Amino acid sequence: MMSALNIEFRRATDLPSVRSLLIEIYATVRADRLHEPHYSVERYGERLARHAAEPGWEAIIGFDGDEPVGYAYVNTLQVNDRWWQRVSTPPPRGVMNKATVALKEGMLLPPWRGRGIARAGHDALLAARPEEQATLMVNPLAGDGKVKALYEAWGYREVSSQQPSMDGPVLTAMLRPIRQPTATADSSG
Repeated sequence: MMSALNIEFRRATDLPSVRSLLIEIYATVRADRLHEPHYSVERYGERLARHAAEPGWEAIIGFDGDEPVGYAYVNTLQVNDRWWQRVSTPPPRGVMNKATVALKEGMLLPPWRGRGIARAGHDALLAARPEEQATLMVNPLAGDGKVKALYEAWGYREVSSQQPSMDGPVLTAMLRPIRQPTATADSSG
């Protein structure tokens, strides 16, 4: 069984150099939902372009040799970022005043799931970030709740919810410090 140690993580801060690869991985992972407007490749491409134009955009892509296995990307949230404006309840006091990076998207192709690769890529991406905390949004129904539970095992806690697009799901907004003790819970992904 391959472990996360066999995966090479490559960073990118230039969308044109990785755009087609990210879209290809997205389309493979979301193949069963591409017919839904919110999950279409066209809409994903629009979101990707918008996110990459925001401050601090960075992607990390995992490779097994020359074969891509997945990616994650982030960008820096500004104090008045629309991310903060769309949450259904205000975040805990002081949260918006801390330098924050938002994990906007993460995808891992099915053959590589359950081996710790998602966590290794997530941690590698955040390790080099200057921000104090990380946030993400997750569909609480994804994987019958397993995806949200995975993020909780990685140290994220629920802080609010939001519905970024009218035809998309209501998502749980989660937050964690970037530098934290290693979790002892099962954190494979």
